[in-house]
Amino acid sequence: MRWLVGWSSAAAAPVSDEARTVHPVGAQLLWEGPDPLWAVGDWRPDEVRVVQAGPHTRLAVLGCCGASDEQLRAGLFTARGGALRHLTAWPGSYTAVAQVGRRLTIAGDLAGARPVFHTAWEGGTAYATAALPLADLIEAQLDIGHLAALLACPDAPEALGDGTPYAGVRRVPPGHALILRDGSREITGYEPTASLAVAAPQLEAATAVDGVRDALVEAVRARLAAPRHAPEMPEPDPGPVPGMGPAARRARRGAPAPGIGADLSGGSASSTLALLAAGLPGVPGTPLGHGTGAGERLLAVTFNDLVSGASGGHARTVREAELERARSIAANPRLHHIVVTGDEDALPYAGLDTMLLTDEPGPALVSAERHRRRLAAGSADHLVGHGARQVLDAHPARLADLLMDRQRRRLLRPVAALAKSEGASAHSLVVPITVYRAARRLARTSYRDGVREAAARLLERRFDDGADSGSTASPGGSGSGSGPAGAVDASIAALAWCRSGPAARWLTGEALADVSVRLQDAATRPGTLERPGERRARAALARYAMDHRVFEQAAEVRSQRLHAPFLDNQVVRACRALPEALRVQPGARAMVLRTVLAGTGIRDLPPGWGATSQAAGAAAVRSGLRVAAEDLVALFDAPLLADAGLVEARVIRKAVRAAAEGELLPLDGLAELVSTELWLRRLLARRGTCWTGSAAPRQRAVAGGVAPRPAL
Repeated sequence: MRWLVGWSSAAAAPVSDEARTVHPVGAQLLWEGPDPLWAVGDWRPDEVRVVQAGPHTRLAVLGCCGASDEQLRAGLFTARGGALRHLTAWPGSYTAVAQVGRRLTIAGDLAGARPVFHTAWEGGTAYATAALPLADLIEAQLDIGHLAALLACPDAPEALGDGTPYAGVRRVPPGHALILRDGSREITGYEPTASLAVAAPQLEAATAVDGVRDALVEAVRARLAAPRHAPEMPEPDPGPVPGMGPAARRARRGAPAPGIGADLSGGSASSTLALLAAGLPGVPGTPLGHGTGAGERLLAVTFNDLVSGASGGHARTVREAELERARSIAANPRLHHIVVTGDEDALPYAGLDTMLLTDEPGPALVSAERHRRRLAAGSADHLVGHGARQVLDAHPARLADLLMDRQRRRLLRPVAALAKSEGASAHSLVVPITVYRAARRLARTSYRDGVREAAARLLERRFDDGADSGSTASPGGSGSGSGPAGAVDASIAALAWCRSGPAARWLTGEALADVSVRLQDAATRPGTLERPGERRARAALARYAMDHRVFEQAAEVRSQRLHAPFLDNQVVRACRALPEALRVQPGARAMVLRTVLAGTGIRDLPPGWGATSQAAGAAAVRSGLRVAAEDLVALFDAPLLADAGLVEARVIRKAVRAAAEGELLPLDGLAELVSTELWLRRLLARRGTCWTGSAAPRQRAVAGGVAPRPAL
C-alpha cells in the first residue's frame, strides 16, 4: 500500500520539538519545515514529482500524471491564485499537494478512488491519502456507528457523512480539496454545481461522445508514455515444468510480466482499453526490450472460471459467449493473449485466511484471492475496465431528472426495455405505467422528505428486495445483487433519494435505529442543490470508487500497478457531459464505446460485443458460497460484529446456510458482512504502528478491541 502523509501546524502553537521527531516508518521526505510531507511505500521514481517555484511555493504530484514539468509549474501558479480545478485537469490518476507559503492544498479526485483524509493533531491538522496511518497517529478507536451506516446504507452520503471506520479521522468528499492554513482546515469544492430547478446546459450528443473519446485516449496515452518497469523476481525461474510455460511459471512465483497489459474479459470496457492501448503509439516494453514480442504490444489476460462455467444454464452460455468474444479480439496481432483458468481454489470466498489488511472494509475482500491469480499473470502496468458502468450508464433515478426537464418522450425506450426484460406476461403490460409513476413520485419529492422516508423505512425494517441496478456492484464482487427481484423491481426501488443496502436486513434493530437517526439529522440540514438522478449517480460512483480502492489493496501483486482510466478525473468529467437523454437509452454504454473505438480507426468488433455479463459473476459467487459454507458458518460462531451490537450471530449463520442451499438472497449483502468481519479480525491481529520517533504513538489504532456501540 502506498500513501502520502503530512501535517499543518498552528503558528500560535507550533508542533513541539519532541513531536517533530515523529515520522512514518519507511518514509521518503518530500519537503521539511513546519508543514512536512512524506511519501510512504513502494513508490516508483517517476510516480513522485516535485516542482518548485520559490522557497515555499511548490507542488508535489504522486501517481500517474500525464502533465509535463512546465504544465505542473503553470498549474502551481494558477492554484496560487485559487484556481484549484487546474490541479485536477491533467490526464492520469494522481494526488496533488500544493504549498504556497503556509497554505497547503490537497486535491482529491472526482470519483473517490484517490481520497484524502484528515484529523486534528498537536493543535493542527494531519492529512494523508490513507485513513489507517492517521488512526495510528491519534490512537483512534473504531467508529461503530460508521460501520453500521456502511452496512445499512453503503451509498448514502446522508448516512456516511465524512466519517471513516476510525473515530476522529475524516474523509474529504469526492470533488473537493482540503485547504490548510496554520493548522486550520477548510474543505471546498472545485467543480461547478448544478441547480435543482434548472438543468445545466448540455452538449450535443456527438460533441459529448467525442469528448469521452479524447479523454479516454489521453488517459491511456498517459500510461503508455510513463516509463516501463521490469519487476523484481521474488525467486529465480526453476526452469521448464511439464505443462507450464514461462508466463505460467512467472505467475506462480507471484511476479507480473514486464511492460503493459490489460484485462480482456470479453466485456466492452476492458476490450476498449486493450484495443486503445494496442493501437496508440508509445513504448510498450522496457528499454531493454522486456515485455515485447514479435509485433506484440500488449499482454491481454482473460480469466476462465472452470467451476461456475461447468455448472450449465444461462450463466454458462453467457460466459462462453464472453470467452469467444475475447478470443476474437485477441486475434489482433498486437495482442499477446493469456487465458488464466481457475478451479475451486479461485472461487469467491476462497483464500480468506491469506487476506491482506486494507485501509477500509469492502466486499472485494471475499474475491481477493480470485483476482490476485488473474492479476499475477498480467503486466507490471495493468489496465482494468473498472468504473465504466458507473460513469457511462444512467442511474434509474435519472428518469426523474428527465421528468423535471419535461422530457417525457425520452422515457419511452428505457421503459420499453424494462418491460421487455419481463418477458411476455401480464405483468409486463403494467411495467411502463409503474415505472413512470415511480419516476414522477421521485421528481415531486423533496430531498428532505425523501431522506426522512428512508429513515422511517429503516425503523420499520422495510427493505427493497432488488439490488440497486444503478451500478454499485463491487469491483471484486458478482456484478449484481443476486437477489430475488428482477430488473423492474430493482429499478423502481432505486427511484428514491436514499435507500438501504443489501446487508441492512441482517442488522439488529439498534444498529438500524442508529443509522435512522443519522438520516434524520441529515434531513434537518440544508438541502442539496443537485437533482435526484445526478446525486444518486455521484453517490453510486463514490461507493464504487471506494470499493475499487479496497480491491487494489486486497488483490495487490508486488511490483504491479493497476490502472482504471474510467475513474480518471478527465474521463469522469467527459462522461458527466453526456446528455441524460442519451444515457438512459438501452445499450448506451456499448454505443458510446463503439463510437470511441470507431473514432480511433477500430471498427471490426465481434458479434455480441457490448452485451452485459452479470449472470456469470453471480453464478461464481453462489458456487464459492456453497463450497465455503461451513467455513463461513464457523466464522460467525463468535463474530466481532455481534460484539459490536451490529448483528446477531445465529441470524447470519442461518442466512449463510440458506444462501448455500440456493435460496434467493442478496449475495452482495452477505459479502459485505463477511468482508467486514474478516477486516475487523485482521485489523485487531496486526502488530505495531505506522509511526516511529520519541513521541510516536505507543498504541496502534483500535488497540482496545471492539467495544459495544453506546445506546442511543
